[in-house]
Amino acid sequence: MRDVLDQLTGWWKNGETAALATVVGTFRSAPRQPGASMLVGPGGEAVGSVSGGCVEGAVYELGQQVLGDGRPVLQRYGVSDDDAFAVGLTCGGILDIFVEKVDSETFAQLGQVAEAVRAESPVAVATVVSGPAERLGKRLIIWPDHTDGGTGSERLDDAIRDDARGLLDAGRNAMLTYGVDGQRRGEGLSVFVESFAPPPRMIVFGAIDFAAAVAQIGNFLGYRVTVCDARPVFATASRFPGANEVVVEWPHRYLAAEAEAGRVDGRTVLCVLTHDPKFDVPLLEVALRLPEVAYIGAMGSRRTHDDRLERLRERGLTDAEISRMSSPIGLDLGARTPEETAVSIAAEMIALHWGGAGTRLAEREGPIHTG
Repeated sequence: MRDVLDQLTGWWKNGETAALATVVGTFRSAPRQPGASMLVGPGGEAVGSVSGGCVEGAVYELGQQVLGDGRPVLQRYGVSDDDAFAVGLTCGGILDIFVEKVDSETFAQLGQVAEAVRAESPVAVATVVSGPAERLGKRLIIWPDHTDGGTGSERLDDAIRDDARGLLDAGRNAMLTYGVDGQRRGEGLSVFVESFAPPPRMIVFGAIDFAAAVAQIGNFLGYRVTVCDARPVFATASRFPGANEVVVEWPHRYLAAEAEAGRVDGRTVLCVLTHDPKFDVPLLEVALRLPEVAYIGAMGSRRTHDDRLERLRERGLTDAEISRMSSPIGLDLGARTPEETAVSIAAEMIALHWGGAGTRLAEREGPIHTG
């Protein structure tokens, strides 16, 4: 919903009604992830995408139906048959899409949700997408310290609240299954939780030309990017237009302070591009001892890498701690330029996140997406 939120809230504020179609479940090589959304507007407009084009026409018709009768629908779209005009996914995946009517009555808290998203304040929207007819479309809005709305069952609301806050902390969307009255081991009712967590952080250390390219691609991937360097003559906002902020500070001090303040978590990625031992060794000592971060990559030649390992071991880091570091940073793409190197680094981050092998898809058999 994040991608279509401005358009949706615009209609909502004007007292108009729209149909919101949301991907709530995916299987095999589905083209979009849970949370991808499409709108059918009050004037027949189509905004957003749920499949990249495969089933948009059918979802549009379903949206018009929901606008007409007001009844939410959970629809599954699977593999299309040999008929080129059949509705389905040519990629072989399966999508579950929930379509609902959105207006000031059915989603009274939309304005609050939109305000939180724009302020990068965490909020989750939990919507009943299957179960008893009287529960369909009911929703609970979950903030870290309070909730609003409800599903009609206090027990179910309590279960959703606790589970949704865990998903919100991790920045994940998920389908949750309960008994019709919130029994955790039960079946018969499904709730889709969409987490609007603040963007994950990318912290790039070293104000060099490679850092500018890495900041740009990090921004493109949805990270909130910080560039940090101890040298004020190089660490300037004008040199890093892709960064959200540029900080002048010794890298190890900055990282330690951010971790102490709770601004480094399991979604944070750290790119150490200084390749100067007086900067990167103290920094990596802090980074590799953090309880959890998503990625720690360090730039440098093979010789720099070997020297770095020796210095880190001298500081008492264990092999297990050192093994968390990707060094030399990036996948072997044959990259030469800063921009190509940034793609290499981003590719490694993505591969580690999703469990990819980093090999050519043309040389593999079987499904493209295995998770």
